[in-house]
Amino acid sequence: MRVVTGSLHSHLVAIVSVIVISLLLSSCVALVRPNFETEVIKLREGQYTLDPRHSFVLFKVGHLGLSTYVGRFNEFQAVLEFDPDNLPATTLQGVVEMASVDTGDTEVDSLLSEPDWLDTARFPQAEFITTQVQDIGSSQIAISGALTLRGVTRDIKLTGTFNGGADNLLTRRYTLGFTATGQFSRSEFGIDGFSGLVGDAVAFEVFAEFLRAQ
Repeated sequence: MRVVTGSLHSHLVAIVSVIVISLLLSSCVALVRPNFETEVIKLREGQYTLDPRHSFVLFKVGHLGLSTYVGRFNEFQAVLEFDPDNLPATTLQGVVEMASVDTGDTEVDSLLSEPDWLDTARFPQAEFITTQVQDIGSSQIAISGALTLRGVTRDIKLTGTFNGGADNLLTRRYTLGFTATGQFSRSEFGIDGFSGLVGDAVAFEVFAEFLRAQ
């Protein structure tokens, strides 16, 4: 009986400890991000710049029809003009440094920088500029824009989501959380090597925090 009681006591202590830790963590989050809002209409308008420490640009492409190759770009910047009362007036402009491609394999990174692929010596940057933004509900927006890659410009579409906004006491700046996904055909930009081995469709994901101008 003592063994059962002791086991039950330890179990209850463990549960209480988890609850207390969860409450403390929740309190800490609330302290460092006061005025947190998820409704788009309640977010603050203004000009925002990307926080590179808390932002990521990933790409995915099929390999041999068997798996998905995943990489990222480590250097990029963006400016967001945000108006929650008039989302169509919202604009986004981003620039990616192509030589910062990172697949986790230096040989592959070097290959991707060559003329047959990204040709980073001639075209060091890729640029995206919005042409239209539409509210599609549930904090999501449909984004149309022009992507310039390897000197070629094509229209692409993205789906964006505003994850919320808050006063970030770590940076002392009001911060917006934003996610976007999209896809384009690499052959349309002259990147058509190894078409039988590497997929033509390139999916990409953007995870970003934007800091409001003070």
